[in-house]
Amino acid sequence: MNTKETPMPPRRFQALLFDLDGTLVDTRLDFAGLRRELGFPDGIGLLEHLETLPEVEAARARAVIDRHEMAGASAATWIDGAEALLAALRRRGVPTAILTRNSRAAVARTDQMLGLPVDLILTREDCPPKPDPGGLLRIARRLGLAPARTLYVGDFVYDLQAARNAGMAAGLLLNDGNGHFADQADLVVGHLGELLDWLE
Repeated sequence: MNTKETPMPPRRFQALLFDLDGTLVDTRLDFAGLRRELGFPDGIGLLEHLETLPEVEAARARAVIDRHEMAGASAATWIDGAEALLAALRRRGVPTAILTRNSRAAVARTDQMLGLPVDLILTREDCPPKPDPGGLLRIARRLGLAPARTLYVGDFVYDLQAARNAGMAAGLLLNDGNGHFADQADLVVGHLGELLDWLE
């Protein structure tokens, strides 16, 4: 892990956008177990590897991924501080959205379980998966946001890359296994409540 202090971005933000799983909610998805069940290699995203498969094999793999995602969504719990943060942002009138690589059905189940009080949610059916910036740019257009004044927060390198690719600031929510991504982030927080300090 990089022990150097991460430089803070020299600006505050008009909007906060979020990844979902691992950032706002915990679905306890076992990605290593999912890879083993599917026989997928390490080092390439599940969705990216899926695109390389013949259609029959890809359809079988999609069904397995969907089953895991729906089970995780049904068991979803809030990440510490997430519910309070979203409530505070809504009270302040701060634009919020979620961009996730999860399926629309799994996100709908999570929303049914917890309620996701954001202005807009885009899933993998709505846009190319992160790190492609298309989803974030679509959110910016829909909500009238300036990318340079917008922070996208996630827990994985694809989140940081998507933010950079969209011209947004990249925020990393630290957990026990992602500190090695900190040098690719513009802002690093250990608790979601810290994000309130970075609003205009």
